[in-house]
Amino acid sequence: MSDVTVKQLAGDVGIPADVLLAQLGKAGLPKSGVEDVISEAEKRQLLIHLREKHGKHTDPSLGGPKKITLKRKTVSELRQPGSSPRATARGSASRTAKTVSVEVRRKRTYVKRSLLGSDETQQQEAEAARTALEEQAEEKRVVEAEIEARHAAEKARREAEEATRRHAEEEERKLKEEAERQQLEEEQRKKEEAEALKKEEDLQQQTRLAQQAQLVAEEKAGKKAAHRKEEKEAEPEKPKVNREPKAGRETKGSRDAKPGRDSKTSRDRKELHVAAGKRGRRKSKPAVKRRGAVAQADTQHGFVKPTAPAIYEVEIPDNIIVADLAQKMSIKAAEVIKELMKMGMMMTINQVLDRDTATLLVEELGHKPVAQKQADVETEVRTTMEQEMLGDKKPRAPVVTIMGHVDHGKTSLLDYIRRTRVAEGEAGGITQHIGAYHVDTDKGMISFLDTPGHAAFSAMRARGAKATDIVILVVAADDGVKPQTIEAIQHAKAAEVPVIVAVTKVDKPEANSDRVMQELSQQDVIPEDWGGDTMFVQVSAKTGAGIDDLLDTILLQAEVLELQAVETGAARGMVVESTLDRGRGPVATVLVQSGTLNQGDMLVVGQEFGRVRAMFNEYRSQVRSATPSIPVEVLGLSGVPNAGDEAMVVADERKARELATQRQMKSRDSRLAAQKAATLDEFMSKMTNGGDVSQMNLIVKADVQGSVEALRDSLARISTDEVKVKVVGAAVGGINESDVHLAQTSNAFIIGFNVRADSSARRLAEDQGVDLRYYSIIYEVIDDVKMAVSGMLSPEIREEIIGLAEVRDVFRSSRLGAIAGCRVLEGSVKRNSPIRVLRDNVVIYTGALESLRRHKDDVSEVKAGTECGIGVKNYNDVKVGDNIEVFERTEIARKL
Repeated sequence: MSDVTVKQLAGDVGIPADVLLAQLGKAGLPKSGVEDVISEAEKRQLLIHLREKHGKHTDPSLGGPKKITLKRKTVSELRQPGSSPRATARGSASRTAKTVSVEVRRKRTYVKRSLLGSDETQQQEAEAARTALEEQAEEKRVVEAEIEARHAAEKARREAEEATRRHAEEEERKLKEEAERQQLEEEQRKKEEAEALKKEEDLQQQTRLAQQAQLVAEEKAGKKAAHRKEEKEAEPEKPKVNREPKAGRETKGSRDAKPGRDSKTSRDRKELHVAAGKRGRRKSKPAVKRRGAVAQADTQHGFVKPTAPAIYEVEIPDNIIVADLAQKMSIKAAEVIKELMKMGMMMTINQVLDRDTATLLVEELGHKPVAQKQADVETEVRTTMEQEMLGDKKPRAPVVTIMGHVDHGKTSLLDYIRRTRVAEGEAGGITQHIGAYHVDTDKGMISFLDTPGHAAFSAMRARGAKATDIVILVVAADDGVKPQTIEAIQHAKAAEVPVIVAVTKVDKPEANSDRVMQELSQQDVIPEDWGGDTMFVQVSAKTGAGIDDLLDTILLQAEVLELQAVETGAARGMVVESTLDRGRGPVATVLVQSGTLNQGDMLVVGQEFGRVRAMFNEYRSQVRSATPSIPVEVLGLSGVPNAGDEAMVVADERKARELATQRQMKSRDSRLAAQKAATLDEFMSKMTNGGDVSQMNLIVKADVQGSVEALRDSLARISTDEVKVKVVGAAVGGINESDVHLAQTSNAFIIGFNVRADSSARRLAEDQGVDLRYYSIIYEVIDDVKMAVSGMLSPEIREEIIGLAEVRDVFRSSRLGAIAGCRVLEGSVKRNSPIRVLRDNVVIYTGALESLRRHKDDVSEVKAGTECGIGVKNYNDVKVGDNIEVFERTEIARKL
């Protein structure tokens, strides 16, 4: 049956049902609903109407059946893997990879139904059905062949892997047996050496004992011939002849041999000479003093005391720890600290010195300071990149940053160009992240950077202006120039990039473009119509008016700038945003500025490094490479880099690791020096304010690095002289147990911006009483912290005069002392209120009311025009003519 409903026909042709109903109505075939039936004649009439509408006139005489036969050929490959390099290296037979090509041919005939007879129509239908069955059978055979080939390849691969595994196990077993055999041989050799050494020591001990016994015997024999020696000493000495001692005996002359003699010791090495009485453990008797001869003292020493202090050349880096500096000068750290105290600096052994301070200190201690050459790896990498950047440059797409005040239509304008709805997904309808996109338009490719307009995201706007070629300044025609608009102009001028002004919301009735041009001219942004050099384009993101003119203006400005970059060689770029994803790990959005970034490259980003595991474009589609002006999300880094860090590709992992480690050490030294300065500033602030300064500690966790940066800077600016807001921890990622422990230790609040705490962290926070706050809009965070700081401020005390009384007479009471008889002139006098006693309009006493009476009755209040008796507490010198001023103190909460 050829009749179908409106809904079925709309689904077949792939258009909405309401559009099909409208087309039927224009063709003179009104239908009331999607369930109405459309006949074959009505479909033909609708087709004729649509062809005439698109300029294709139909000739009724040419109507008739038309047959279309389509042929298609597809070629696929089945690849059987070869042997792995590891198996080939271990001696197994190599096997080359095989590729099998499978070709599939398809033919399909389409026949347009017309006024043919029923027999011919049936014949064509039967032929088409037979052809379809044959095609299905052919496709089934091809699929079965592909499956069989795939199974065969998989079986061969498994067999190869099994053979490789068996071969590897055999090699491992042989290596293990060889290692055990070598270990046994080594142990046996060490055992034999130990036994030989022990035997040698025993032999030496026996020899030493025999020599000591012989020495004792010779000393006894020497006493008998003492008188002979005395006679010989009086005679002149005769030259002695060196004689070889008999074997097995050691003469006294050989024991007392001088160093200059040809002894075995003198030939082999130079001995350390000690006093004669210190040679052996056994004390000998003092030698008989010889007459007429002068003893020749041996003045040679093994250690010589230096006659002058040693002077070293001390290499000094940008920052150095006190202990390391003392080690470079070969002195104790206490000496360095003592010298620092003389210079007026109280330092400890682990604190950091800058280069200037360390240079002065080294000079004071008498050494020569030398500036240390830094960044050998950094210099090598940058030199290599500069050489590669000298290659052939090719034109590249412009990088355009959209800047302006919040809610002026920046993201909506970009949405119209991209045909997306990004602003609807942002919390509060405002952009809080920096987005990077590239758009292929009819005019050419353009890369866009969308920056937030809130005041807290000043760093993001500065980063966007730094990485861009052209700045699009968005100003709403119904709102005019705002503070963030002025800030965006300043960032663009600082980066020295051209500005194109897009006046948005021109479709509103209250739009006033002349007012925008006048206000921008006050900021030195002069339109071309007024003789300036800034191009103005009026656009509307709602109706699309002026969008083509804006794209033409961007490409015209890019053509004037002649933007070029080297596409070959190592890639270099900048991180515009970074985040920590639970499933993907650290993710960095990198804008490639030169070279080509490929999957598998070794990338160094700031203090982090890693191999590029995967890259994705703004549509979350995986890409293999990225050329200049293309932003991509990079996976595989060791940590979350800082937004704004430079990204560059290095040759190998070793250089990447060295460069990242060197940058981390420099950052650590700078951070330690900054912490020292901050500690001293806090100490001086407490001393100035008497130590009465409250502090609010915060821990900030956000989804991206740009939000962390904006929150940290904005919250730090909320501090006052009485309350200091300190961010003790700020990082990217969800809230975990470590954050809760840190909050408990530092008595801090945890702020989660577009992140949440895991289950264990939530339970721990509930048990420890740690306050967790979740936010998705930045100004809500700032407002809540301001309210909390306002609650910590001491209230303002205001005094209000509520009454004035004049003393007419003074009465004395033995119980209450002096009682002032007064008349209330203004307001009212209340009991227990603070008062001041005025004499000639000068305050002489401040105190409180002790009693208030009227006609001997105690009253709580006396109003104007009434007389009363007032007793002033702890004051009896009230005189006639004095005035008593009554006032109240009111506490008013302070707000930021």
